[in-house]
Amino acid sequence: MMTETLNPIPGSIVTCRNRQWVVLPAENEDVIRLRPLSGNEEEIAGIYQKLQELGIETLQPANFPLPNAISIKDHTAAMLLMDAARHLLRSGAGPFRCLGRLSLRPRPYQLVPLLMALRLETVRLLIADDVGIGKTIEGGLIARELLDRGEVKRIAVLCPPHLCDQWQQELREKFHIDAVVVRSGTASKLERAIPNGSHIFSYYRHLIVSLDYAKGERRRASFITHCPDFVIVDEAHTCTRSSSKSTFQQQRHQLIQQIAEKSDRHLLLLSATPHSGIEESFLSLLGLLQPEFEQLTLDRLTEKQRDKLASHFIQRRRADVKQWLGNETPFPERDSEEKPYKLSKEYKQLFDDVYNFARGLVKTTTQDMSYAQRRGRYWSALALIRCVMSSPAAAVATLNRQVSKSGDDSLLPDLDEDLMISYVYDSTDQEQAVDATPTVVVEQGQQSYGDTDR
Repeated sequence: MMTETLNPIPGSIVTCRNRQWVVLPAENEDVIRLRPLSGNEEEIAGIYQKLQELGIETLQPANFPLPNAISIKDHTAAMLLMDAARHLLRSGAGPFRCLGRLSLRPRPYQLVPLLMALRLETVRLLIADDVGIGKTIEGGLIARELLDRGEVKRIAVLCPPHLCDQWQQELREKFHIDAVVVRSGTASKLERAIPNGSHIFSYYRHLIVSLDYAKGERRRASFITHCPDFVIVDEAHTCTRSSSKSTFQQQRHQLIQQIAEKSDRHLLLLSATPHSGIEESFLSLLGLLQPEFEQLTLDRLTEKQRDKLASHFIQRRRADVKQWLGNETPFPERDSEEKPYKLSKEYKQLFDDVYNFARGLVKTTTQDMSYAQRRGRYWSALALIRCVMSSPAAAVATLNRQVSKSGDDSLLPDLDEDLMISYVYDSTDQEQAVDATPTVVVEQGQQSYGDTDR
């Protein structure tokens, strides 16, 4: 129940417009946010406080009549009602506000990073759990909780370009966070959709930004200026201070270092392989959380240093969480094996045909073609060869795809070189290869095919 009619507290149930509503937290003190008691997030409404004072809108405490003898049903109906009430309140009365806004049930061990984050005044955390444990879910839980508590208003996810769409889908479907993807191939379209004078990094509330896009000299300063108050960095091991003088890695490290310079900005680093065997690189990653961590000597830590580091760093293997608080997680087991093979006569002929076709795609470009068409053909040629050499099944699936025809350059998607590189080129340094068919690369190149090519 609310304490004041004009200022209901979040969580109270009120009656307005002949309907019952739940009061939600609001960022604007002049607006009361209401969600229908029997509705969903899409039906949230806002009531302007001044309208109450003028008597145009009225909010009253909701009253529900007691049941009577006529309402009594049989035992089956009573059990159904009890089960429905239990499921409805299962996550609503817990210690975390985010649990009522999730489309999944987190495993118990996935709540540990959330507990660690809530113990920190400013979240500075490195989650180095093994592959498959659920670092994306753990990061999403922290983001959703901080948003629901009102401690942050905007979030940004920095990740390699090929992971942007996956992050967007995970945040939308599991955590009800709608974020836009900002990378080379989407930036132009997003900029055209915003008002004049607005900036892409400040206009959109939640962002998923390609690391390679944000680290560029022309965009780094603007991203830092408009950077949200909570940043998640996926594949954080690619942002260490490299001893190999890698320009790309140095630029990434400088970007995250500048983000971390604001002491009250929340920063969450995710990586399954934080330590590459080079202690200086690992310490540079820890230094992004707290500058003093970069000066640590890991084999001679004092008890105080160990305790402080433990509050900012968590790493678990699958064996550590397979049995956790009575819950068993059945992780799949991967058997890695490499075997050489020889191309059959037919397979060799197919490869030669595709190789010659790919060479023709690149050599037959003309000056009449746009830059996007010429580069699209180049990437498409490489992707075709990669698919054919991957497996016969990948070759058949790629070559059987329907070729669309578009003579209008304005309908072509923006060329996203970073995304294409991640699909076509083999990974270097510590980056992981993309285990997916590069159909997006092939499709973009097909836009400029002639009738003979089709």
